[in-house]
Amino acid sequence: MNAMDTKRRAAIIRALVDGVGIRATCRITGASKGAVTKLIAELGPACAAYMDKAFQGLTCRTLEVDEIWAFCYAKAKNVPADMRGTFGVGDVWTFTAIDAETKLMPSFMVGSRDGGTATEFMQDLAGRLVNRVQLTTDGHKMYLGAVEDAFQGEIDYAQLVKNYANLPTGPETRYSPAVCTGCEKHLISGDPESRKISTSYIERSNLSIRMGLRRYTRLTNGHSKKLENHCAALAIYFMHYNFAKVHSTIRCSPAMAAGVDSHLWSVEEIVKLLPVEAPKKRGPYKKKVA
Repeated sequence: MNAMDTKRRAAIIRALVDGVGIRATCRITGASKGAVTKLIAELGPACAAYMDKAFQGLTCRTLEVDEIWAFCYAKAKNVPADMRGTFGVGDVWTFTAIDAETKLMPSFMVGSRDGGTATEFMQDLAGRLVNRVQLTTDGHKMYLGAVEDAFQGEIDYAQLVKNYANLPTGPETRYSPAVCTGCEKHLISGDPESRKISTSYIERSNLSIRMGLRRYTRLTNGHSKKLENHCAALAIYFMHYNFAKVHSTIRCSPAMAAGVDSHLWSVEEIVKLLPVEAPKKRGPYKKKVA
């Protein structure tokens, strides 16, 4: 099978990061479902490796962290009995961080919503920073030990705990968001600045993820079927977000605002991160004799 050229691959990636599903992308670009899936599986790890190398020695000052829910293969209640407890089948959580000033998202991690994943994520985030930062998370208890283990107290850390009203049960309110009735700022360590204690940016980025990745759209069958493809699609999304998308408030890409890169990437440049494949050798054949 002939390999797709860069222009066609870029068209596929451009559609995927704009929230188009795989089947619709196939109809738009004329590519097969297998070709699109193969492109995601190959480009995702290349994007993750590039960001891992590029996001070192960061000078972020104000960070927000949150986790966003999705599922792979099936929802937890529908997972077959012999597959229950298998990571990557059922609930899957993605931990993300955002710099409130540059809008850079320097780290993400897919895992379970527990202290182990939270600690590993925070350690990865701390290892990318060169200065003391102010950090805000929600009130989940897993963050208390995770932040302490990763930063060893060298951080200005606060939690923003939101209180929600109980909505009446019924079909009219089944899919309605909970109503926030108030917020409490809890100072955990260091000396966090009160006006910067917020999770607004990271919560808005959660919305962007759900709009930019079809597999995160609720109440559809566009969910990920394999964990590997789920992680690969996330890496492509964050690569495009950080390097190739102009943020409306900073008028450039987050990577440019953070001093990580000096120019706005094109989708074609992202596609060129793909490892170069060696040309396939044609096997011997016999000429048909009439």
